[in-house]
Amino acid sequence: MQLPIAEIEEKLGYTFRNKNLLIEAFTHSSYTSRYGGKSNERLEYLGDSVLQLVVTEWQYRKSPKASEGELTAKRQKIVCKDALDSATDGLDIWQYLLKSGKTEYNVKGKAKSSLFEAVTGAIYLDGGYKSAKKFILDHGNVRLDIKVDNPKGELKEFLEKRSVEEPRYEVVKSGKDNAPIFHCTVYALGESATGEGKTKREAEATSAGRLLWELKRKYNV
Repeated sequence: MQLPIAEIEEKLGYTFRNKNLLIEAFTHSSYTSRYGGKSNERLEYLGDSVLQLVVTEWQYRKSPKASEGELTAKRQKIVCKDALDSATDGLDIWQYLLKSGKTEYNVKGKAKSSLFEAVTGAIYLDGGYKSAKKFILDHGNVRLDIKVDNPKGELKEFLEKRSVEEPRYEVVKSGKDNAPIFHCTVYALGESATGEGKTKREAEATSAGRLLWELKRKYNV
């Protein structure tokens, strides 16, 4: 099956020097299992890291007064599955993904967000960080006014849906009495994450947000 490369490039706002990278980005593993070739899984892996770096740098520059916990919570919303699904829909590129017709049902779910990550990885390899950054900032769900919910509540809901026990928090206080620092470690589903804050609540929220992020990645949510 031939991809309309020029048409896709116009929608992406980027012209590839190496067209094979674009083809790889739009090739699902269900397609390669049946017809051979390279799937977009490695590009997805790379693109995920590039996306994290670009968003983190953007946040750092745009929100100089935000705490680490606030930045972490907002970044999760910017790069979550729903946000990337929306970005893919906005580009109108989902219909070009090469996939096996017999596994159409299994392709649904994470594949749409993975496509945005794979394209990001492909642009990074083809044009470098500057090109990938422009693509993400132009087409990703990157904005300051994004709504951030309660990470502790979200983590609890995530675990309740899987019928497991509530997360366990361990908090340690350090520093001077007039300027304390709270260190929190949260445990759930055999995983853990740590966070710090000027208050116990902030430390718990930061650790909960980090653990939720890791669990969502682990369970492809």
